[in-house]
Amino acid sequence: MLCFARSADGRSLKGSGRSVPGFHLRDCLDLISKRLPGLIVRFGGHAQAAGLTIAEADYARFCIAFERALDEMLPASARTKTVETDGTLEQGYYTLDVARMLDAGIWGQGFPQPLFCDTFSVESQRVVGERHLKLVLAKDGRRFEAMRFGTLDPVQPRMRAAYRLAVNEYNGLKSIQLTVEHVES
Repeated sequence: MLCFARSADGRSLKGSGRSVPGFHLRDCLDLISKRLPGLIVRFGGHAQAAGLTIAEADYARFCIAFERALDEMLPASARTKTVETDGTLEQGYYTLDVARMLDAGIWGQGFPQPLFCDTFSVESQRVVGERHLKLVLAKDGRRFEAMRFGTLDPVQPRMRAAYRLAVNEYNGLKSIQLTVEHVES
């Protein structure tokens, strides 16, 4: 949530933070500054992002105070990851036409692209591009190419996955691809 860098004077740390839904970051810093006057030299921001300056010597003390405030202010519901899906995608909808239709949709905050959930057998997995996992998944006698972007964590031979149906274009050929967003093994 918070990242610090040493300031030019070498005696203070400047921090920048981003929050999660349900946690007001600026109010947390305000609580710390009221409980421990002088610990935070200055701060500002809003619910989802804030900045602050502390003395480098006070870093450990700030970490303890931040953890305590976080424990008090972050609701239990915000501490668990909930993945909401649109359920199982019926076999007849694993088509290039449906993938194109979904890719062409206008999605955004409050109206996310459909996220489906199914259980698959993992036939193969390999690293591509140094940061991604390419998978071949099987379900009900069909095989699907899939990608897990930004992770190298291997998956179990059988997994439950939340995924998006997408269009993959490679060497001028288009095919469906599952973009795996979340995995339960």
